[in-house]
Amino acid sequence: MSSSSHDSSPLSRRAFGGAVGAGAAAAVGLPAAAEARERPFRAARRPGSKRPNILFILGDDLGWADLSSYGSPHIKTPNLDRLARQGVRFTDAYSGSATCSPTRFSLYTGRFPGRTKGGLAEPIADKSAGLDPTHPTLASLLRDAGYATALIGKWHCGYLPDYSPTKSGWDEFFGNFGGALEYYSKLGLGGEYDLYEGDAEYKDLRYYTRVLTERASEYVRRDHGDKPWLLNLNFTTPHWPWIADGDTEESAEIVRRIKAGEKGALWHQDGGSVEKYTEMVQDLDRSVGEVLKALKKSGQERDTLVFFASDNGGERFSYNWPLSGNKASLQEGGIRVPTIVRWPARLDGGQVSHEPVFTPDWTATLLEIGGARPSPAYKLDGTSLAPYLLKGEKLAERELFWRVRGERALRRGDWKYYRGKGGEDQLFNLAADQREQADRAAVEPKLLAELKAAWEKTDAGLLPYPAA
Repeated sequence: MSSSSHDSSPLSRRAFGGAVGAGAAAAVGLPAAAEARERPFRAARRPGSKRPNILFILGDDLGWADLSSYGSPHIKTPNLDRLARQGVRFTDAYSGSATCSPTRFSLYTGRFPGRTKGGLAEPIADKSAGLDPTHPTLASLLRDAGYATALIGKWHCGYLPDYSPTKSGWDEFFGNFGGALEYYSKLGLGGEYDLYEGDAEYKDLRYYTRVLTERASEYVRRDHGDKPWLLNLNFTTPHWPWIADGDTEESAEIVRRIKAGEKGALWHQDGGSVEKYTEMVQDLDRSVGEVLKALKKSGQERDTLVFFASDNGGERFSYNWPLSGNKASLQEGGIRVPTIVRWPARLDGGQVSHEPVFTPDWTATLLEIGGARPSPAYKLDGTSLAPYLLKGEKLAERELFWRVRGERALRRGDWKYYRGKGGEDQLFNLAADQREQADRAAVEPKLLAELKAAWEKTDAGLLPYPAA
């Protein structure tokens, strides 16, 4: 693995410097000069090419700094680091929510999760909620515009018989419906078997990440004729349970507990470690590398837009420094996620962008790039980044909005309004204080009032949460 260390270490230093500044870099022993090695983003402004294939990859509960290209001192991710060198790395990119299924709703619909009943579940845990098949999605709109569409991996937007990717615009589905599964047995939270091809159970008891990697590699190698394609590749790695490839004894013990009726056995609260988590993230990196290698061999690399991010912030073994908070929180560590975009035909590599963006923006962006029109009856909440990425147009200042039960947040420029479960309105300048420790509410009361009013105006247009 010496080559991995060689590839990832220099990028890690420069990326960390670009992301958190020379002061923070010095605090963890990284050279301040490292921050100068990554170029600020500048659009290449190359002539338009044909509509790209879209390979949209999500990790599951991956923390903001869990990649070596985002500053992890102990996790080596050479394939994702290489993807960042070949594309654009975003330092201020956010998920649409702080947990799995609401973020997926925001990606698939391009709207705040609170626009739809299914998006109010944080996350979906039973068959009572899901993505309404009549609602336009990224997949259905691109399919109508001539794309082949597939979803491989974690769906988590509702269960059969009412909800399914194939009911919501994806031509093909291979994966799991629920929020988590045991990596070998494919048993879900309720002890149900949860690996499907289309709407039919599919038996494969090999390690799940391997299975998904094989399927995705086959899809990108396939001859799709003249059609461009959209592949949503949703890994469950590194979501609990903390089972790495080869951990068959630990797998068998969890399966035994599930079958004995132990509720919460899959949460694996008595298992895992930083070392095991590291192993899982590095396995995710290898898996992404395999899919990218298959894409390159297919001859489609230049004309494929590859996107990589996490669905929300990290869990208890994640490395989130310098951010505060984890998954389920609207602090930065719960919603700021590693995000990389590569499109050789239109974007130059080795670049970093500090623009604040979030999940619904990518929906709007991909629809524009793919030549698909949003439905006028379902207004998007995201802003297309295509003019910024491809033409160099400046992004207008706007507000990024989040809401989860008991918490609220809104970002405008460098400023973030936040109210946690304690009920106190707080104000942070993220350019000066990414860790959200210096509350500026008392010294900026007018700005706090403005951002609070803006949050409440957006909130008033969303569906209310059902009574707990």
